[in-house]
Formats: sequence, structure tokens, C-alpha cells
Amino acid sequence: MEALAVQALNGLASASSLFLVASGLTVIFGVSRIVNFAHGSLYMLGAYLAWTFVSHGPLAELGGFWGFWGGVLLAALAVGALGAVLEMTVLRRIYHAPELFQLLATFALVLVVQDVALLLWGADDKFGPRAPLLRGSVEILGLRFPRYELFLIAVGPVVLGLLWLLFHRTRFGILLRAATQDREMVSALGVDQRLLFTAVFFLGAALAGLGGALQLPREAVTLHMDMAIIVEAFVVVVIGGLGSLPGAFLAALLIGELHAFGILVFPRITLVLVFLVMAVVLVLRPHGLLGRAPGAPPAGEQSPPLPRPLPRGLALAAAGALAGLLLAAPFLGDYPLILLADFAVFILFAASLHFIMGPGGMASFGHAAYFGAGAYAAALLLRHLAAPMEAGLLLAPFAAGLVGLLFGWFCVRLSGVYAAMLTLAFAQIAWSVAFQWVEVTGGDNGILGVWPSEWARGRLAFFYLSVLLCGAGVLLLRRAIFAPFGLALRAQRDSPLRAEAIGIDGFRIRWLAFAYAAAFAGLAGALFAFGKGSVFPTYLGIPRSVDALLMVLLGGVQTVSGPILGAIAYAGLQEQLARLTELWRLLLGLVILALVLFFPRGLAGALAHWHDGRRERRA
Repeated sequence: MEALAVQALNGLASASSLFLVASGLTVIFGVSRIVNFAHGSLYMLGAYLAWTFVSHGPLAELGGFWGFWGGVLLAALAVGALGAVLEMTVLRRIYHAPELFQLLATFALVLVVQDVALLLWGADDKFGPRAPLLRGSVEILGLRFPRYELFLIAVGPVVLGLLWLLFHRTRFGILLRAATQDREMVSALGVDQRLLFTAVFFLGAALAGLGGALQLPREAVTLHMDMAIIVEAFVVVVIGGLGSLPGAFLAALLIGELHAFGILVFPRITLVLVFLVMAVVLVLRPHGLLGRAPGAPPAGEQSPPLPRPLPRGLALAAAGALAGLLLAAPFLGDYPLILLADFAVFILFAASLHFIMGPGGMASFGHAAYFGAGAYAAALLLRHLAAPMEAGLLLAPFAAGLVGLLFGWFCVRLSGVYAAMLTLAFAQIAWSVAFQWVEVTGGDNGILGVWPSEWARGRLAFFYLSVLLCGAGVLLLRRAIFAPFGLALRAQRDSPLRAEAIGIDGFRIRWLAFAYAAAFAGLAGALFAFGKGSVFPTYLGIPRSVDALLMVLLGGVQTVSGPILGAIAYAGLQEQLARLTELWRLLLGLVILALVLFFPRGLAGALAHWHDGRRERRA
């Protein structure tokens, strides 16, 4: 009994720390409607800056109570100021862009901050001192419990209370709440929204920095802190309800205790327990525990663009380039052929995601689930039934399509960030199955020896096979977009009520589109598995889903050729920059930021716009 009580206290301490980060994310989203993927980077910077202030400089020389706590406070303020600068220089330019486009910009900031931190602090882990006056432990029910953990338990409710007072007892808080409900009305009343948003980002970033700084006595400061915390923070915010501080606090308590007791009660599913809970909550309460249904989009926000084919001249140029590549392939070496085969796979993977994002208007943070499902289906067929590659390539789309039917039945009932996070939850569940079902999937060791049939083992033959199958997949996706099915899909996206009035079953259309896209992602996954000769759980991981999302957004969702250009640009940049410098994330992030700010329609959209303008000038 005593051990369970201590375990519960550990859960409360983790919940309090998680709430600090999630509260900042909630405040930012509630007012600006920006899904700030860089919030974890601000948390990481808070930890690094606190370590710097406490270990070096005047505060380190001062030492003691003022040296440590002064460093923690200064780190939080510095991160808050950095958040305000990022809002003024980057995010202010994209407030009226779609949510996922804003996500692309904040992910670029993640890449930049990660390499800047590597450059400033190095790759070694940093260990901070213990907190003055909170060292040692106290006795609770006959067991020792750290004083610092008790302090953290108190921090969460105190911060929640202070934020409540700020929002309900100050003019600034009233303006924030009003902006959350109706930004246009607040602007009409003469309130400077730019200053308000900057203040919000300062507050949210400072909370993230404080959360990171307070981890200094608990854990080492590492370059991986950002990704570790941001996923959990998003889970907390979504479970609690977007924009709801009490909901975030309640969800943080739930997640903290799940972490504390999950290892004892459900040791086999500990890695995915949080995502199982999120999936259940979103299925039962689509807007979170204390969230509200989203209102109408703000005025001026861009509506989902209509997919359009590439202009004829550019399409002919692209076809000529592809023909030249196919003719030149026999004269290329093994490495270029491997790289080009991967590009073909990524193009199909991105095109399958674009099918539900562009015409369907459905976001997905977990599209890698179907990529991995296809890869594992082909690998397991080869491993357990000794089936050839041809059978695996035929089975993979059907297996991934079935998984898409299962997950999509729940996901397409939601919209916006909630739907995207539910896709992430299901993808993490699939990843956990692959990671922990060692007897079947091999676990972290993966499945090795997934080689093509004898006739396709040459690099040239496999390259042609990849181009053939991926090209056919992209053409089938394109045909579906401009077929009656695609028109119905776009109709239910743009005007659900009108679509329903003319007899279009929106749920069925979205569900079938989801499964159709999943099938082609599965084909891409199977080809990738045979190209690499192995399958690992990372094929279903969050980074793989993020890659697909970035490819689509970089290319642009307003043209069917967007995912093609986006996949080539993203994969090519990543590969080339990684070969040139260790700071490739920094350069890639800056390139993505430049594209976001100066090519808001994506690469394909910018090309189409340039071509249209040139044609108008000639006319």
C-alpha cells in the first residue's frame, strides 16, 4: 500500500511538470490557433539555458538559493522573449494560413533550434545541480520521497491558479478570452491583435521554458528532450480539449498517473497506453474532456484549395525529364539507382497522403501506419510462407487498405487537429504492436532478409520496378481525384450540408478515400522494404509520418503534382545536406522556412502561378 502511494506521488510530480508545458501550448493555441510544434524546442532551450545560468557566469558564482532559482527564472524569461521574437518574425506572417501550413513552419523551427543547440552546447548530456533547500527526502508512510518531487507536485496547481487569476481578474486576461472566442470582434473594438498575440507567445514560451528549467535537478539535459515532450504535451492538450486549461490540467493528471501505474498494471502495453487512452477519449468525446466544438474559421483564413493539374508546358517538361532519366538509368551507378528508387517510393507515399489532405480535407499525423502495414505484410508473407516478392506486392495494398478501413472508421468522424491526433494515436498503437510482438514481428530487431525475387535483385531492375509501380499508383490516385468519386470527395469537404442535401454520404466517401490512400501507402511501404531488405518498427514511427506531411506541404496541396515535387525536394535536400554537414537540420529548417514565407502555395503552386502569370503577360 505504501509503495502504491509513493507511485501515485511520482505520477503527480510528472503530471505537474507535463502541465507546465501543456498549459503554454494551450494558451498559444487558444488565442492564435497555431499548432506550435516548436513548443518542445522551447522546453529544451529552457533546460539548456537554466544549466548555463546555474553552472556558468555571475549566477553560478553567486550560488546557493539565489544562484539556482535566479537561473531558473532567467531561463524562463529568456525563452519567453525568444518565443515573442519568433512570433513577430515568422509566425505573424502565416496567421491566416491553414493549420497544417503553420505546423510546417513550426517544424522547421524545430530543425533549426535542434542544430543551434548542438552547435552551442554540444552533443554531451548536461547534468545540473540539486535545488537548494529541496535536497534530500521526507518520510511518507514509512518510505522516503524526494522533497523536490513534492515541490513539483505543488507547482502545477499554483500555476493553474495563477493562470486562472490572469484570465479572469485582469484586463489582459479578459482580452485573451475574448480573442479565443471571436478574434474579429476584438479587433473591431480597437485592440491591437499583434501586441496581444506577441504577449500570448511570450507567456506560452515562458511556461515551456519554466517547465524545461525545472527538470534540471531531475534529469539530464539532452538534444532529444524536445521530441520526447512535445508528443506528450499534444496528447494532454487534445485529451483535455484544445484551448481548455482545466482540461489540460485534468489530462496531465490522467497521463501522469498512467505513466506511474502503467508499468505495474499493463507492462506489455506501457509504450502505447497513453495513445490508447487518447483514442478512447476522442472516440467517445470528439472534442476532448472539457473542449468545445470549434467555431467557424476566422475571416480571411484560406479555404482548402482545389487540386489542379500542372500546366501543359510544365507537364511536358516533367514528362521529358522522366523519359530522360529512364533512358540514362543503365549508365548510373548503384548508389544513384538506390536513391532514385527511394524517391519513387516517397513520391507514392506523399501522393497517397495528398489524396486525403487535398481533395478530402483530412489531415493525418499517422500515415506511416499504412506504410508500415504494407511493409510488414510483405515481410511476414515472405518470412512465414516463403512467398515471393510478387505475392508480397499484391498483398501489401490489401493489408494496408484493411488497416485503413479499421482506423478510418473512427478517424473520419472527426475533423481538424482532433482527427489528425487520432490518426497519430492509431499509428502509435500499430507501432507498439510491431515493437512489442517480438514472436511475430521480431520487435526492435525487425525482419531481415526481405529481398526481391531473383529477376529484380539488380539495382537497375528494381529501379524500373519501383518507377513502374509507383508511377501507376500516382496515376490511379490522380484519376480518382478528377473522377466522380473525387468530385464527391471535394464536395463534402467544401460544403458538407449541400453535399448531404444532394445525396452524397460524406462519411462513406471519406472512409473509402481514407482506405484507398492507405492501400497505396502500403504499396510504397512494401517496395521500400524490398529495396532495403528489411523491415523495422521505425517504418510506422512518428518521424516517417512527419516526413510524408512535410513532402505534401512543401509541394503544395493545390496541385496534384505537389507531392511529387515536395517528395523530390525534401528527400533530395535531406540526403544532400546530410552528406555535406553535420548541421544539415539547421540548413533544411532554414530552407523550409524560406519556402513557407516566400512560396506559400508550395513548390508546385508557385510554378503554376509563375506559368499562369507568364501566359497572361504574353496575352
